Amino acid sequence: MKKRYLILALIVLSYISLFIGAQDITLIDIFTNNQEKLMIFVMSRIPRLISILIAGVGMSIAGIIMQQISKNKFVSPTTGATIDAAQLGIVICMLTIPGASIFTKTIVAFIFSLIGTFLFMRIIGKLQFKNIIFVPLVGIMFGNIIGAMTDFIAYKYEMSQNVTAWMQGDFSMILKGNYEILYITIPLIILAYVYANRFTVAGMGEDFATNLGLNYKKVVNVGLIIVALVTVCVVVTAGSIPFIGLIVPNIVSLYMGDNIRESIWHTGLFGAIFVLICDIFGRIIIYPYEISIGLTVGVIGSITFLYLIMRRNANEA
Repeated sequence: MKKRYLILALIVLSYISLFIGAQDITLIDIFTNNQEKLMIFVMSRIPRLISILIAGVGMSIAGIIMQQISKNKFVSPTTGATIDAAQLGIVICMLTIPGASIFTKTIVAFIFSLIGTFLFMRIIGKLQFKNIIFVPLVGIMFGNIIGAMTDFIAYKYEMSQNVTAWMQGDFSMILKGNYEILYITIPLIILAYVYANRFTVAGMGEDFATNLGLNYKKVVNVGLIIVALVTVCVVVTAGSIPFIGLIVPNIVSLYMGDNIRESIWHTGLFGAIFVLICDIFGRIIIYPYEISIGLTVGVIGSITFLYLIMRRNANEA
């Protein structure tokens, strides 16, 4: 699929996203300076679209980095405990620093997310049998252990409602002034592109990368930091959005291959389009109400995940 087709699809879907909602807004309202509708457009619709695009691009690129450095196509922030660790960090921050700002929550969640991701990488590094399916299952189990700790703390200190809000991805509450932390993701995406070739080489194994003069551990650490910080920015802003970093890189790799330098922008564009489609679908299926992005992405993503697993098994057979 050529990049220009992806860009065209992104533009069309972005336009649709801007003018879908409980409040009917048209271009005429914008050009005639309808104050009420213009305020909704500027305060809600534009920030929501920007958040969707950044989240889709960021999580997709985080997924392709994680898959490359782990050498496993089914590893992602969802199946690698990154999101679960970030949620635990948010709960700990809410408990220990009541009234903490979004920036403070981001810092604490980033520390927990980075630790959780590093622990997962250490665990799979110790595995004797690294079956393509077994590794993400270990990550899911590890994530569930962290999730259980999060739930226990939430119930113990009566924070269940707040935790549920963070765990369910939702763009409906995005407003001007509470999403800007996502802009941190933009330089991280650029850094990911700069390191793209190095991630590709690192994915060939430590010995091979070292023989080519690459500082393997440094590259892996940079990759994990990018993954953790991108994931945290999205979770803090919009909540948990599963499967994007898992299915989008796999779909793109079917027609672009595994060279990150060649496929990274296709992955980012496809991720943004995928999240936009899921968000638009969630907003129109029970219009004027909407279904959270976490639910729509979760349903579509889980079905796609199962298809990828069955397709992999069929190819191996």
